[in-house]
Amino acid sequence: MPDEPQTLDPVPTRRSAPETTGGRGTVAVAGSGAGTGTGPGPWAARLVVVGLALAALNLRPAITSLGALLEEVRADLHMTGSVAGVLTSVPPLCFAVFGITAPRLARRFGPAAVVGAGMAAILAGLAVRPFASGTVGFLAASALALMGIAVSNVLMPVIVKRYFPDRIGTMTGLYSMTLALGTSLAAAATVPMTEALGGSWRLGLGVWALLAVLAVVPWIPLFRDRDGTQTAGTARSAAPAEAPGRIVRSRTAWALACFFGLQATGAYITMGWMPQIFRDAGVPAATAGLLLAVTMVMGVPLAFVIPRLATRLRTQGPIVVALGLCGVTGYLGLFLAPTAGAWVWAVLLGISNCSFPLALTMIGMRSRTGTGVVRLSAFAQSAGYLISIPGPLLVGVLYQHSGGWDLPLALMAGLLIPQMVVGVLAGRDRTVEDEI
Repeated sequence: MPDEPQTLDPVPTRRSAPETTGGRGTVAVAGSGAGTGTGPGPWAARLVVVGLALAALNLRPAITSLGALLEEVRADLHMTGSVAGVLTSVPPLCFAVFGITAPRLARRFGPAAVVGAGMAAILAGLAVRPFASGTVGFLAASALALMGIAVSNVLMPVIVKRYFPDRIGTMTGLYSMTLALGTSLAAAATVPMTEALGGSWRLGLGVWALLAVLAVVPWIPLFRDRDGTQTAGTARSAAPAEAPGRIVRSRTAWALACFFGLQATGAYITMGWMPQIFRDAGVPAATAGLLLAVTMVMGVPLAFVIPRLATRLRTQGPIVVALGLCGVTGYLGLFLAPTAGAWVWAVLLGISNCSFPLALTMIGMRSRTGTGVVRLSAFAQSAGYLISIPGPLLVGVLYQHSGGWDLPLALMAGLLIPQMVVGVLAGRDRTVEDEI
């Protein structure tokens, strides 16, 4: 991997030790209480919380709404199975390519401004996509929305670490739960809304642009907040010395990147192909969308619980293994009885997909400083999404050439074994600063 991008100035934060139930993090915006580290008042804290929640709500509808209507889009735009596989690989590709630019953009404009711009890009992409007349235009509009998602993905843990250094588990749980809510809402509601709007997939996908409008608003007052918590001068003087060396020298960073990549592989295969698996087994389209929604909605409560639990454990390996075994069982069930136990398999795969909020939590826990979190988040997510790119594409190729789901399901289950191994390594009680 190339040297990590230029990062933000260090900000004094506490290492993410286990939280107390009643612990309260501090929030401060640059320019208020400069040089003192005091907060600007409760309104700013509420604004950041609302902004995080609405941003997270918009980080997946662009993807799961497409998964629910993939068959209709394929037919109208004349896509082959392999091209559809490419389409399901576009999200991780964009996340890897654009996500690595997030630290540079955040240093120049401030993380809040970059997230706000990311929400605007999501809005533009979702608004333009329904007007695409061919595959190229559809991919370009999707890429615009995914670019906004990519930079926001990287900077969400950064904003949590900077604004709420003592409540990493709680705040990560909050936006992970909201992200799961948006994911499941798009999966469940897209088909019924499409039918109510006359059956056009273009309207069914375009309506999600309305949700993105709301996500832009809370970030506008924070556009001038460049440092996130304190002025840069105060941060430089108070921050502990950053360990020399590159993030690529850290074994924990590589383990976390691989864990992130493998869990993302499973997640995007699920979001892109699970409705098709059930439809090929004889399940109606609307029910298949609901099954995907069940898988996604499992992340709503668990995405709040798992990060808080993770911050209370010395190592996160046991959680990694438990989630992986749920996924193996779910894929085995899809292989043996896809319709008879459909709801059970959807629930188990939803539990397994909660490796995502766990990975985000470990990003915050595996570094001691704000700068370390920026570097680790950019590296783990960008490298991880690069790792995840071949998965959905390979599933599409296997599906087209084997004529069924046996080989793709075997691949999905098999990938969970190395995911558990690297997840245990990433969950060890250490920081990247200690290793580099």
